[in-house]
Amino acid sequence: MIPFNVPPYIGKETEYISEAINNRKICGDGEFTKKCNKWITEKTGTKATLLTTSCTHALEMAAILADIQPGDEVIMPSYTFVSTADAFVLRGAKIVFVDIRPDTMNIDEKLIEAAITPKTKAIAPVHYAGVGCEMDTIMDIAQRYGLKVIEDTAQGIMSEYKGQALGTFGDYGCLSFHETKNYSMGEGGALLINSSEMIEKAEIVREKGTDRSKFYRGQIDKYTWVDYGSSYLPSELNAAYLYAQLENADMINDSRLSCWNRYYENLSELKDAGKIDLPFVPAYCKHNAHMFYIKAKDIEERSRLISFLKEKGVGSVFHYIPLHSSPAGMKFGRFNGEDIYTTKESERLLRLPMWYGLTLENVDYVCECIKEFYK
Repeated sequence: MIPFNVPPYIGKETEYISEAINNRKICGDGEFTKKCNKWITEKTGTKATLLTTSCTHALEMAAILADIQPGDEVIMPSYTFVSTADAFVLRGAKIVFVDIRPDTMNIDEKLIEAAITPKTKAIAPVHYAGVGCEMDTIMDIAQRYGLKVIEDTAQGIMSEYKGQALGTFGDYGCLSFHETKNYSMGEGGALLINSSEMIEKAEIVREKGTDRSKFYRGQIDKYTWVDYGSSYLPSELNAAYLYAQLENADMINDSRLSCWNRYYENLSELKDAGKIDLPFVPAYCKHNAHMFYIKAKDIEERSRLISFLKEKGVGSVFHYIPLHSSPAGMKFGRFNGEDIYTTKESERLLRLPMWYGLTLENVDYVCECIKEFYK
């Protein structure tokens, strides 16, 4: 069986976890958390990074820091994971969904402006598959209308748009280190803070509303409750696991890209024959091979292909069910304009195995099975 996903593992994770245990500090903000924060900050060029318990929590922190209030509206694509919307719904906001581009599966930047109302507070672009949204256009709209931009960069670590790291364009970027991501700590994430003025506020929100971070740095002699917050610090054990992979980020990235390129090369003949569609990456975007997907003709063909691959020992999955068609999506949001591509394209998309350790021989076999199906 070639599984759809295998959590990344380098080999030094257990050594670092043991080191964290021997340090006698396994709660948050220990040595490995600081190392991860430093690595991400330097790699992305953001002002500051705060490791979190999940990308969901990073999004929740961003919603608090952006001062999202009941009645505010937040614009985002419907083709995304529920956390993108949940973070703002928890603050009482109304979600305004807009259609996606069929080429990148990202939010259609040309439709954002028409969705803006006097209640609009923020835009939440989602960088699907680690391919950047059209951030020049999105930031121009945000600046003209005075809107916050919170980038859902769950899939985008190591990816760039026009030479700049994803997650560093808006006010905040939110990363995921879930076991399905390129680099993992089991459950985890990070908040990228792109304004120096918001770093202290972010630390307070992350530390249950206290100024304990300043206390640990020796800036104050005691800490106290100063504002709204919650507990968003991950365990040092999780951070230790992640740091082993961040140290080897380029090696993991190169391995995934090799498999991604092999998929594309092998399946191009089916694309040229009009049987399937393959991912599109704009020339000015640098992606991270987070996933490789194909698009079948329709949902029926996709379902048959999933079953066929399963019989051949290959794990494959479809992805998001559009949020606007879900019970909660209808309750907490609305779709602005026409759903031309969101539902149609989501029903065609099929994700193929992609993980660190997948071999080129594995990729070749998966491609052979797909070619056999289309014969």
